[in-house]
Amino acid sequence: MLQELELYQRMLLIRYAEETIDWLFKKGMMDGTCHLCIGQEAVAVGVLSKSNSEDIVVSNHRGHGHLLGKGGDVKKLFLELMGKKGGYCDGRGGSQHICAKKIGFYGTNGITGGGIPISVGIALAKKFKRENGIVFCFFGDGATNQGTFHESLNMASLWKLPVLFCCENNGYAMSMPTSRTIATNDLKVRPLAYGIPIIEVDGMDIIAVVDATEKANQYIRSGQGPFFLLAKTYRFCGHSKSDMRIYRTKEEEAKWKLRDPIIMLEKRLLEENLVNQEVLEKLKKQIKEHVQNVLDESLSAPKENDTGPFTKIFYEETIET
Repeated sequence: MLQELELYQRMLLIRYAEETIDWLFKKGMMDGTCHLCIGQEAVAVGVLSKSNSEDIVVSNHRGHGHLLGKGGDVKKLFLELMGKKGGYCDGRGGSQHICAKKIGFYGTNGITGGGIPISVGIALAKKFKRENGIVFCFFGDGATNQGTFHESLNMASLWKLPVLFCCENNGYAMSMPTSRTIATNDLKVRPLAYGIPIIEVDGMDIIAVVDATEKANQYIRSGQGPFFLLAKTYRFCGHSKSDMRIYRTKEEEAKWKLRDPIIMLEKRLLEENLVNQEVLEKLKKQIKEHVQNVLDESLSAPKENDTGPFTKIFYEETIET
């Protein structure tokens, strides 16, 4: 029960944090762009529930949930997104370039599939230095059409590197359906072509994700090489803050929302009599209040006009040029 309740709380934290970030962007309190993972929380939490302090996470453009799933701090995340000192990169990175090396989070990435070769490089370094731990690499279905995806999987398999490739297949590469971008219409054949074992899992069922990740971990940590986890999931929001989702039907979205990973776990907890509705509502209230308190603190934090010496030097050199 404790484990499942922890999973539930972690998904709630990501959900409320992402909803808050959405609000901040709509209010114009953040610069840059934003990609939310609302609906995909079970993958981030389920996979990273099997990580430890020696493991490394390499994320993508939709990476707030991965950061929090690795144990990231909500306040530091908010401060970073608002360009404030005290954020993970003192406000310099924003949503697309968050890095928290102290907790083993080696960055979000604005380039499609950009984190995949990075994860292989880190895994190679780990093997070369005989370090413990594995690398968790997150990317979407669209990234599997990038050349670096194929090069990276081939190298990881050839050298038996400790990487868990986790593809969050939400059905769309921005607005393009997966069925129109992949010739075979079956992602499973791609890692198999490089000799990498694969498990396809329901990414809306966090218990299924945890179980699949456990099997993958055992394989990788025993030194057999990389593993591929293909999680079928769905983002409830658009690709980014400006996406009106005109390429999806209301019926499709409504069907997927019936399989909201948080609601599905709630039902499981109640059906198995692990908790009652009162406990769940209390947890929701506590986590929502925590996120609200963190938001209030972040909003009141000062935002410096100059983010540091680098910005000043770059600006002056640009003007002189």
